[in-house]
Amino acid sequence: MFDTKIAIVLRSDLQSWQKLNVTAFLSTGIAGQYPDIIGEPYRDRTGNVYNALSIQPIIVLSAEPENIAAIHRRSLERGVTSSIFIEEMFSTGHDVANRAVFSEFAPEDAKVVGIALRGEKKIVDKITKGASMHA
Repeated sequence: MFDTKIAIVLRSDLQSWQKLNVTAFLSTGIAGQYPDIIGEPYRDRTGNVYNALSIQPIIVLSAEPENIAAIHRRSLERGVTSSIFIEEMFSTGHDVANRAVFSEFAPEDAKVVGIALRGEKKIVDKITKGASMHA
C-alpha cells in the first residue's frame, strides 16, 4: 500500500513514561518533515470534528543502546533525515533548551534514546536492522 515506511526506534532501557514521551516528540518531527502524511480531520456521527491523523502506519521498535547508536549512524550514512531524542533532553523543559543541549553532542557521543525516520521500505529496514518489535 505504501512505498515508504515510518519507524520509531526506542532504546530498550527507557521507563514507560519516557517511551511514551519520546514517541510523541519523534512523531511530531516526522509530521513536520512530511506534512503530506496527515490526512483529513475525523468526524463522528454527530458531526464533532477531531484532529487529523497520519494516513500511514507507524511501526514502533526497540533496540539496545549500541544498536540504536548503529541505527543513528546508518541513517546519517544513507542521508535519511531523522528525528532524534537524546537522553539529556529529559532534563530540559522546552524546545530552546532541547536544541541547546542537543547541539552539545556529535553522533559518536550522543546518547540517543529514540530515533524516527521515514523512507523507502527497504532502506528503512536496512537502517533499523537489529531492532525488534516493541513489546
